[in-house]
Amino acid sequence: MMNTMTTQTTVAIAVPLEAELVERIRAVDPSVTVLYEPDVLPPERFPADHSGDPGFRRTPEQEERYWDMLNKAQVLYGFPNESPAGLARIAGSNARLEWIHAMAAGAGGAVKASGLDAGTLQKFKVTTSAGVHALPLAEFAALGILNGFKRSAELAQDQAARNWPELRTPTRLVNGSHLVVTGLGEIGLETARIARALGMTVSGTKRTIEPLDGIQDVTDNAGLAGLLATADAVVNTLPGTPSTEKLFSRDVFAAMKPGTVFVNVGRGIVVDEDALLEALGNGQVSYACLDVFAVEPLPQDSPLWNHPKVMVSPHTSALSAAENRLIAERFCSNLRTFLDGGELPHVVDTVHFY
Repeated sequence: MMNTMTTQTTVAIAVPLEAELVERIRAVDPSVTVLYEPDVLPPERFPADHSGDPGFRRTPEQEERYWDMLNKAQVLYGFPNESPAGLARIAGSNARLEWIHAMAAGAGGAVKASGLDAGTLQKFKVTTSAGVHALPLAEFAALGILNGFKRSAELAQDQAARNWPELRTPTRLVNGSHLVVTGLGEIGLETARIARALGMTVSGTKRTIEPLDGIQDVTDNAGLAGLLATADAVVNTLPGTPSTEKLFSRDVFAAMKPGTVFVNVGRGIVVDEDALLEALGNGQVSYACLDVFAVEPLPQDSPLWNHPKVMVSPHTSALSAAENRLIAERFCSNLRTFLDGGELPHVVDTVHFY
């Protein structure tokens, strides 16, 4: 839906945000009214804590003010209460709603979880913060690759045991090795850029097969197994969708050459975790660096917690101290596009939910 109005456009801040960043949003255009009531928003526990303190409770009066504020807006910054239930509620109560900007890069899952039907989802757009997290995720992916090649897990075990091995074990060179990236979007391409700076060659997958600068071979996910025979490391950046669920199956792990380093910064459901554990056990995967899991928080009884060849990161690799600023800057750019009647970037696909 394009906004051709020249009258006031009302933006409501639905999630915790620093006052100076709210002022940046206000400054986008004189026609913008920003509704921001910090006392009805939960305090952040850490930078970019979009959900805020779970112990925060609004008084009945604050709750009424919160929803009254959101129902006055054509545009929302963040999902109400940063939850699928909040999205479902606002969709039913705010008939003037035109656009919601989500804090997450992979907001499709939350949109799907809201249970809204296709007709309702056509009434407004949901944009994501895709791209904002590309650099921190790509840096984390590079960390995972380097950890695997430089035996950091074994070094940590030897250090903890105060063990100085009599026989020296060589590490592997990253330079000259080959990386496969599943999902050559913004995160994947940023990962590829850093990998090339380390001397790696890169291939990968994309829904639309097309040549990409600096990428040797591009295929779709159906051709993934064919790429893996030459891969020394694999980085997954794919979102969790019905078409990507358990893409990394037993057959796909079996297609890897022994000793492959595996990194996941996409979504946990893309990986069959039982198949990954088998691949770690039989040596197809020498090391796995995982920021995301099929069930989060990772269950206490998961064997991944204590696996000697696995790094567990609690879905925090995208987080940086600059995240709120970067998301607000992205939103301001999008708001300018919205006011000018342009096409918003990174709109959630309500068929595939990514």
